[in-house]
Amino acid sequence: MNVAIDVNAREDVPAWLAYGTPVFTVLAALAVSAVALQLLDVNPLAAYATMFVETLTTEFGLTETLVKAVPLILTGLAVYLPLKAGLFNIGAEGQLIAGALAGTWVGLNVSLPGLALVPLMFAAAAVAGAVWAGIPAWLRAKWDVNEIITSLLLTFVALEIQSYLLRGPMQGGTGNFPQSARFSDAATIPELYSGVHAGLLVAVAMVVVTYVMMTRTRLGFEITFVGSNHEAAQQAGMSRYKVYLLVFVVGGAFAAMGGISEIAGAQGRYRAAFEPGYGFTAIPIALLGRNSALKVLLAGLFFAVLFVGGSSMEVAFGVPAALVEIIQALVILFLITAEFFKNYRVSLDFDRGPSGAAVEPQGGDD
Repeated sequence: MNVAIDVNAREDVPAWLAYGTPVFTVLAALAVSAVALQLLDVNPLAAYATMFVETLTTEFGLTETLVKAVPLILTGLAVYLPLKAGLFNIGAEGQLIAGALAGTWVGLNVSLPGLALVPLMFAAAAVAGAVWAGIPAWLRAKWDVNEIITSLLLTFVALEIQSYLLRGPMQGGTGNFPQSARFSDAATIPELYSGVHAGLLVAVAMVVVTYVMMTRTRLGFEITFVGSNHEAAQQAGMSRYKVYLLVFVVGGAFAAMGGISEIAGAQGRYRAAFEPGYGFTAIPIALLGRNSALKVLLAGLFFAVLFVGGSSMEVAFGVPAALVEIIQALVILFLITAEFFKNYRVSLDFDRGPSGAAVEPQGGDD
C-alpha cells in the first residue's frame, strides 16, 4: 500500500477553525500536561480545579490574577503590534526592564505630588521603552537586520544594565541584596480596590487604543497590509520604513509601561528579577491573540491565571514550578501546529491494487 500525503494551500479558512484555534490550542496543551500530572501521581482534574476554579472564585485569586495580568497584557501588545506588521519582537523583556529602570529613577529622584509624579513615571518609562525598541526597528527598516536577533540580544544588555544600577547608583535599603529604595506614597500607583492597582486601567486603555487603531484607522490598515505583503504595500505607496519603526516604538512603550506598573504598583521597589519572564510569556500571548487586541487582553488574563493558579497548584500538590512553563511551551507548540492546518489542507491518498497489493505509481503524461 502506498500512502501519498497531499498538502495544498487553503483558499478559505473555515470559520470554526479560524475562531476555534485558540480554544483548541489551550485544551490540547492542558490535555498533554495532564499526562505529566498523572506521571507525578497527581489527579489532573483536581489540579486543574485548583489552578482555575479556586483562582477565579476567591478574592485573593482574582486580585492576584488582575495584578499579574497588567504587565502580561501590556507586553503582549508589545509583541502583537509588530506581529501584525510581519515582525517578531522577541525583546519585550528588555523593553520592560528599560521602562522599569527609567520610571524608577523618576519615582526616586523627582519630588512631585502623586497625581503628577505617577503619570511622569509612566511617561519616562514609555520613552525609555520606545527608544530601546527603536534600535532593532531602525536596524530592520534601514539595513534589513533581523529584528529577532537584535531585539533578543538587547534584552541581555538591559539585564546587565539593571544588574549594574541595582548594585551601584540605584541601590537602596539595607543589606547587599540588589534592589532600589522603597517608593514613597506619591510614587506608588494608587489602588482601585482590594490590592488591584490603577495600572489595570492603563492596560485596558492601551488595549482599546490598539483595537481602535488597528480596526478603525488608515494606519492600522497600513500595518496589516505591510504585514501581509510588504512589496505590494510599497507599490501602493505605503512606507514600510515608517510602519516598522512605529510598531516597534509603540510596542516598546507598551512593554515599558508594563514594567513600571509592576514595580510601582505591585512590588513597591525595584528588585532584581522582579519579572518572571513576562516579556517572553508575551510571545504566546500575542500568538493566541494575534487576530485582535481584545484577544490579547483575554490571552493575558489566561496566562495570569496560569501564573497564579500554577503557584497554588505547586503548593497544594507539590508539583514542580516548571510545569507552568511546560504548559506555556505546549501552547506555543500546538498553536504553531494549528496555524499550519489553518493555512494548508492535508489529505491522505491510499493506493491499493485490485487484490489489495500495493500499486507502484506509474509515469505518464498528464
